[in-house]
Amino acid sequence: MRVAVLPGDGIGPEVTEAALKVLRALDEQEGLGLEVEAFPFGGAAIEVYGEPFPEPTQKGVANAQAVLLGSVGGPKWDHLPRRIRPETGLLALRKSQDLFANLRPAKVFPGLERLSPLKEEVARGVDILIVRELTGGIYFGEPRGMTEKEAWNTERYSKLEVERVAQVAFEAAKKRRKQVASVDKANVLEVGEFWRKTVDEVHGRYPEIALEHQYVDAMAMHLVRSPARFDVVVTGNIFGDILSDLASVLPGSLGLLPSASLGQGTPVFEPVHGSAPDIAGQGVANPTAAILSAAMMLEHAFGLVDLARKVEKAVAQALLETPPPDLGGSANTEAFTQEVLRRLK
Repeated sequence: MRVAVLPGDGIGPEVTEAALKVLRALDEQEGLGLEVEAFPFGGAAIEVYGEPFPEPTQKGVANAQAVLLGSVGGPKWDHLPRRIRPETGLLALRKSQDLFANLRPAKVFPGLERLSPLKEEVARGVDILIVRELTGGIYFGEPRGMTEKEAWNTERYSKLEVERVAQVAFEAAKKRRKQVASVDKANVLEVGEFWRKTVDEVHGRYPEIALEHQYVDAMAMHLVRSPARFDVVVTGNIFGDILSDLASVLPGSLGLLPSASLGQGTPVFEPVHGSAPDIAGQGVANPTAAILSAAMMLEHAFGLVDLARKVEKAVAQALLETPPPDLGGSANTEAFTQEVLRRLK
């Protein structure tokens, strides 16, 4: 198991170390053959190399079987030109490995419904997987530009881009509750109409999966009013960015949400939350999302589904017994990690 670790910035190194402790514990128990090598990325790489995704890190990623990423960015680098900011390195990483599908689960663990900002009866049973197209759409479309008087971006999708992310969604639904909701803006945008038509075509190969279409504005409402009725949600880059952040609040904290970016190259696993520079170095960051990202890595990069479920169960028990500060508890990063390790043993 060759894992390239990109700790990144802010709380990234702290939560990444917590996830590595979990992986090392499993390695001791199961003999996984874990090999870990760390590389600078984001702002940390800018400080050394003058760019967020330098050549040594690129080689490390290419030679690994999976990437465990902490977080990137912070106000320290906001003054830099956009082309060399930490977040640009993140886009370059995804593009270099053709990671076109971003999986973001939002799950309210049983017994933790009280942590959700929604009423407990609404939050109960929420288990959504948002599949976001990651390398196309308006974030990458050309032409784009800006003058003193105007700015413009282009929303563009090819048939292949829509087909392959739709296939990821339908394949995921086969292992879950066999439901897919596709989100677009087909009533206004031609690209939305094209998206819907293409998803329908892919659905023809998955007759056992129930498919529904939703406009993005209606979907935002449904995620707040009745989130438990959704299983897998597939959508484009910008809509997926927004809706996954909305869904991430449902369990009660961004600190709970992992993600996986899958495609042709080395897959990347990272928490959804940012670098939180205001609490960096204090040892109070919630490492749940990083640990659950490691669990997603076990499942999606190495096929170790049972071990992934084992980690998820240990995390859920630790959240019940010793919640971190962002969930109303007092367990710091190390204390929470040790509780997870105790549950694993």
